[in-house]
Amino acid sequence: MNRAAFIKLTIAMAIFGSIGYFSRLSGLPSLELVFVRCVSATVFLTLYWLISGKFKQEHFPKKEYTAIVLGGVFLVLNWIFFFASFEKTAITIAVSIYNLAPIIVLVIGWLFFKDRVKLVGVLALFLAFVGTVLISGIRPSQLPGSGSLTGPIYALIAASLYALVILTGKYIQHASPYLVTIIQTFIGVFMLLPFVHYQLYADLSASNWFYSILTGVVHTGIVYLLFYGSLRDLSTPVISALTYVDPLVAILTDVLLIGFFPSLLQTAGILMIFASLSYTFFVQRDSATT
Repeated sequence: MNRAAFIKLTIAMAIFGSIGYFSRLSGLPSLELVFVRCVSATVFLTLYWLISGKFKQEHFPKKEYTAIVLGGVFLVLNWIFFFASFEKTAITIAVSIYNLAPIIVLVIGWLFFKDRVKLVGVLALFLAFVGTVLISGIRPSQLPGSGSLTGPIYALIAASLYALVILTGKYIQHASPYLVTIIQTFIGVFMLLPFVHYQLYADLSASNWFYSILTGVVHTGIVYLLFYGSLRDLSTPVISALTYVDPLVAILTDVLLIGFFPSLLQTAGILMIFASLSYTFFVQRDSATT
């Protein structure tokens, strides 16, 4: 195993796990924060792409543009709902539900790509569903008209959109990760231009601006460089295992810095989701060895 690639991916996942905490420090609603993130990441990645000379090695496959653009739309919408979920529920709850994305990918594969359905997969899906219900903290008496469902629902929508990002990414084989990310964040800038409430930026403090730009440069730009710079040197099972660093850091951040403590039922739900996600690890491990 490539130790440098292992360290890069671990750092990338750990940094991304802290994004919920820093998004709250930005003082911005989800849409305005995603806009700053797209602008910051586009500028940072474009400068790196040009200064490093990687643009000289670039291929521009026209057949992949549709997948890149569609993936960009899904990615930006995913970010909006993901950050919106932080505004409505605890980071631990939002991140745990968000990490159902690999399970959703499996379901889409079963329904639309005629992948083989396994009993263990169905059980993992059921476990994930029960875990999601428990972690939401919703009681039956709270369901009618309850606003407390909003955060978990936003997180689930974000997970579904991220699953679509993963699936569209499978059709991108030749364009470099740098070019793909630059195009997709650039799409985000133009997607959000008409909808951003620009007056909200006037009320930001220097600290708010720092954390807002940080989520773009560090949690998008640097994380993508570390992430894509390590994938080709690691096996699929190792990559799958290291993705667990993200939710673990998010939960620790929520508990240690924000003071959120899940109830016993929510803790059981978190464990159920992690157990169901483990199924994707074994699926990918088996596919990598066959």
